[in-house]
Amino acid sequence: MSRIPASHLPAWIAQAVTEFCATSPANSLTGNGGEPAWGTPLVGFSQGDDAYYPRFKADIGPFLWTPEEAFALGYPDVRAAAAELTVISWILPQTAATLADQRAETQLPAERWCRSRHFGEAFNEVLRRHLVDALGQVGIPAVAPALLPGFAYQVSERFWLASNWSERHVAFASGLGTFGLSDGLITPVGKAMRCGSVVARVSLPATPRPYSSHQAWCLYYARGTCRACVRRCPVDAISEAGHDKHRCHAYIREVTAAHAKAALGVEVTPCGLCQVKIPCETGIPAALRND
Repeated sequence: MSRIPASHLPAWIAQAVTEFCATSPANSLTGNGGEPAWGTPLVGFSQGDDAYYPRFKADIGPFLWTPEEAFALGYPDVRAAAAELTVISWILPQTAATLADQRAETQLPAERWCRSRHFGEAFNEVLRRHLVDALGQVGIPAVAPALLPGFAYQVSERFWLASNWSERHVAFASGLGTFGLSDGLITPVGKAMRCGSVVARVSLPATPRPYSSHQAWCLYYARGTCRACVRRCPVDAISEAGHDKHRCHAYIREVTAAHAKAALGVEVTPCGLCQVKIPCETGIPAALRND
């Protein structure tokens, strides 16, 4: 077991994530080689005692884990205060080919998009395990909250369905993006992405958050303009009032899931039409980049 100087750890972790995405055959639209599911990732860090984590819990519901709670579930015999923990978050952007196919669709997700939702998320799980193992090999215990046995969706009084570990909220806290009108996370590589994270018992510097609010990179919230995601939704589940989770969920479960199963032969719940053909598809909207 080799030790890495603390000052080198952020770069080492980012490189571990990036190299695994570039070399693992699991990063594919088939799950075993061939065309990749994801492009080059972004990696960010937040401290376990960041003030946003208890705020998220208070806002979403008591079932939402803080980093300290998630780590304790993975390591019940290891004491770790919140200040001793770092949350490592990453963004996996959709590829140009997947984006091009998805832009052409108006009612149902493209096959590449369905594949990225199924095989791409399976790779995201592999990536979580890989990073936990890599950290363990250099003496840093870590846990992937989304892979814990207790990970599940709960009912929030304010927001209806919500998981007990939110990868998007973690990414926001880790300096990687802000929320849009559709509830999607707008990142420097766009809204068309998946995200993941692990919690590690190590204290690392937080990635600066280059925004002043949780909606700073959305043109509607920042300027009162755009609404492109509203127009892209085939069932009017997005409006100036925000994201209608009930309507969105029903369409995915009743329509797009059946479409994906017919195409791929697997159970998967894709849509993502609101994530393409919009100003934040592949990055922060140009009008907001200097704000």
